Amino acid sequence: MNARKLLYVDRRVIYLLVAIGALVPIIRPIGLPTVPTKPVQQLFNKIESLGPDDTVIISFDYGPSSEPELNPMAQSILRHCFQRRVKVLVMALFPLGGVNMAIDQLQAVADEFDDINYGVDFVNLGYKDGAQAAMKRMDISIESLFPADVNGDPTKDMPIMAHARNYDDIAVVISLATGIIGEYWVNLVNAQFGVPVAVGCTAVSAPKYYAYLRAGQMMSLLGGLKGGSEYEKLLVDKYEFARELYEQPEIKITSAMAGMDVQSIVHVIIIVFIIFGNTMYFIMKRQEKAR
Repeated sequence: MNARKLLYVDRRVIYLLVAIGALVPIIRPIGLPTVPTKPVQQLFNKIESLGPDDTVIISFDYGPSSEPELNPMAQSILRHCFQRRVKVLVMALFPLGGVNMAIDQLQAVADEFDDINYGVDFVNLGYKDGAQAAMKRMDISIESLFPADVNGDPTKDMPIMAHARNYDDIAVVISLATGIIGEYWVNLVNAQFGVPVAVGCTAVSAPKYYAYLRAGQMMSLLGGLKGGSEYEKLLVDKYEFARELYEQPEIKITSAMAGMDVQSIVHVIIIVFIIFGNTMYFIMKRQEKAR
């Protein structure tokens, strides 16, 4: 066996195998096992305990670069809130979150439910600049910070705002965050005003948030595709409508569970090549010594 030839395999072979490993689960999701973890279960249990008299804030604090990881998370949380008839205030403290993410995701999920109404059960308040200053103002009056919604309609005339005067009326804040805005919600809104805060973030940001979680400053953390897939799993196991929904091809292939199939398969391919490369290296060294 010529170890040197095997060791210097054409890199295009690796690219091809990675491409196949990524495409196959997208075209035909495998359905690898998903086991929900405690930080994700805590948010699910919190939403599950709420009802029509409760209000939550979902803040879209991310942009297009984080879309693949955070969109599935946003969709499953919105579906859960709408199924429980929890009132939802959608907002964004990140510019592109209000312009792109919140509008698209909210509309897509709201269209799946026939018995919820804009301005009564949910509202998109749009983007507000200022981050921590905006958060602090909401403890006085949410309506004063958002006198109009994303469409420019006055919020004072919306029934939902009677259930969301300030933080005293908010059961939980969920920040879907890239960058530092999720930390602002934790450091200010939880620490100073005592509102439970959950953060859904990209996988690369998750380690820093575990420090807040373990310190008790956050009630829940959903980290990357894995956190999103765990929430989807909890939703699917609990509700028949979710089981049927996530079997629809257009939703199934964009779900976090399908994304985890892709990620897992690609990781296995990479690990196999790492093991293969190291094995061939040592075989080559032994062959050189034997000469």
